[in-house]
Amino acid sequence: MDIDNLIKYGLSIAQKNGASYAEGRYQADLGEGLMLKNGVPELASHFNNVGLSFRVLVDGALGFAATNKISKKDVSKVIDMATKSAKASSILFKDKVGLSEEEPKEDKVVIKPRIKFENVEQESMIELLKDADTAAMESASKYDAKLVGRFLFVRSWITEKRIMTTDGMNVYSFIPRVVFSFRLTALGPNKLASQRFAEKGESGGWEAIEKLDIVRLMKNEGEVLGKLVTQARSPPKDKLDVILGSEVVGIICHESSGHPGEMDRVLGREAAQAGESYLTKDSVGKVVGSNVVNVIDDPTIPHSFGFYLYDDEGVRARKRYLIKEGKINEFLQNRETAFVTGTKSNGAARASQYNREPIVRMANTYMEPGDHKFDELLENIKFGIYIKNFTEWNIDDRRFNQRYVGLESYIIENGELKEMVRNPIIEMTTVGLFSSIDAVGSDLDFWAATCGKGDPMQGVPVWTGGPSVRLRNVNLGG
Repeated sequence: MDIDNLIKYGLSIAQKNGASYAEGRYQADLGEGLMLKNGVPELASHFNNVGLSFRVLVDGALGFAATNKISKKDVSKVIDMATKSAKASSILFKDKVGLSEEEPKEDKVVIKPRIKFENVEQESMIELLKDADTAAMESASKYDAKLVGRFLFVRSWITEKRIMTTDGMNVYSFIPRVVFSFRLTALGPNKLASQRFAEKGESGGWEAIEKLDIVRLMKNEGEVLGKLVTQARSPPKDKLDVILGSEVVGIICHESSGHPGEMDRVLGREAAQAGESYLTKDSVGKVVGSNVVNVIDDPTIPHSFGFYLYDDEGVRARKRYLIKEGKINEFLQNRETAFVTGTKSNGAARASQYNREPIVRMANTYMEPGDHKFDELLENIKFGIYIKNFTEWNIDDRRFNQRYVGLESYIIENGELKEMVRNPIIEMTTVGLFSSIDAVGSDLDFWAATCGKGDPMQGVPVWTGGPSVRLRNVNLGG
């Protein structure tokens, strides 16, 4: 029996068992990775995670179960487990679970890589990583700095899904992804140390790695770290103007807008695992920033790391304005939370593996670019700081108080970048930070990440990003 008929069989059994709604998902995650540690190939990984899951709505409660055995017998067992779980849970619920009504969709989404990862010889990958490693070391050594820890990692995987529901959803997707990540630790002759970590990734094939040009990237990163541990001075501690680069803006949007904008978190359902939200379900229209701030979460961006066109409930994905002109505009929702709020799902249900239940998640969260060139952001600053990227960040469980420690950062004097400074610190509330932004750049860049949430933990691929932005009168520490 093929997968489609097996899922249909499971859905029919669920309805016979009393389910008012049932959802079946086949998911296969197949991939491999390669790591270079201090110039030596350390790890070659392969993974194959394939299975079926079913979710049922019975007596006002949801039940979920999964199996990696693809047979009618095991599907029947899974449906039985999910049904029993739902019935047991329904006794405890005062408010019964419901799902929003959504337009049935039938579609097929296939992303074809130009260069398949498996067609690239492992020896070629190792040589590329070694060249990048050497470039980083040589550029750091020009400043008498040593890269004492170097981890370079390239990984690719394919996610294949078939999602079918009893109310007419039938969606197939095939999405390949690649990612390059690195962690570098530099040590100067004065024993000052600095560390840099980041990821770049896309949906697609090996062509994304070629486009990234990791040798050039690592050369630049090594040079910056070399300067940091030998030339950078302490930052000023004062109230001044600050320009943040896209990497810092991206993590701010993800942590301070995306997470508090997840409706399951707003409703308190993530409190025991990942925390709460400073927002409430009635916060739409609440002013949280200046009118130039627009934060978007958009799964449909072509080639993005968090790309999908249909979520794991079969709902069509779309661009979602979380903050529009400084005001809360909408939340990330699945069908369950949309039922609670009397709205529609906006396609934010995601599951990391076949044996994980879909929950409310981000995809590609970023600040919408404005119309200012970088030089225009600089020109009105008499004295300030430019923080291009970060080495550390912290945020509380309500996503309101936060702290960002800059890495590559420079003094701004009379509209020009001057000497490098080490580890400037911004510590602000979410509303204070977004409200301090008076100008948004026209540049736009994205960084890959794995966003963690749930219990058991689910890590899903996302993009964070944005343009450069200017903040006025910010208290700087360091």
